[in-house]
Amino acid sequence: MGSLVKTYIFLDLEATGLNGQHPKIMELCLVAVHVSSLKNPKTSDSGEVQLPRVLDKLCLCVNPDKPITQIASEITGLDNDLLSSCEKEKFDMCLINTIIEFINRQAQPVCLVAHNGFNYDFPLLKTELLQQNNDLSSSIMCVDTLQAFRYLHKKGEQRMEYVKGQFSLPKIYHQLFGKEPNFSHYAEGDVLTLILVFICKVDSLLEVANYKRWGEITPMY
Repeated sequence: MGSLVKTYIFLDLEATGLNGQHPKIMELCLVAVHVSSLKNPKTSDSGEVQLPRVLDKLCLCVNPDKPITQIASEITGLDNDLLSSCEKEKFDMCLINTIIEFINRQAQPVCLVAHNGFNYDFPLLKTELLQQNNDLSSSIMCVDTLQAFRYLHKKGEQRMEYVKGQFSLPKIYHQLFGKEPNFSHYAEGDVLTLILVFICKVDSLLEVANYKRWGEITPMY
């Protein structure tokens, strides 16, 4: 299935809370990268992997119309007053149409990629879409890099020192690059970090990735 993909759309959501708190999206970012850019990366003079030059980005803040938990606010830097004062709109049909048009603009077929996507990002996005009586195409493919990195670790290909949160995106980035990512818990920053991590292990990740169709994703609530 993965051999058919022409565009990988890396996705990250920042939300009001955790799964059991019926969270709402307050920021989302989608960055589309053609498979040719992932498989033929550019490097700096020191040999460090660089972001592809050709990136399509969609980054938006959203008024969740729900109190943002203190923990979520501290982590993301977003709060209800800030989003309201900036006059951000709710998750509505205008936003949904923008997402759909962004996806449709890319070379097809496309695959959504998120870290912990099967457990959080994809189910939450599906919930928001269904609450507006809409959805993405059921044929869109999806991949969870958290699941893939765990599998590589189990195979012994990507050894991770055993610490709490060892498969978190910052931990994986630090092991691969020897430094902290520029921005964490900031939707665009997390997506760009994910792209760099993905490129470093692209062949292995594409080999072990468990592809699902969007139609197989169950809403969070």
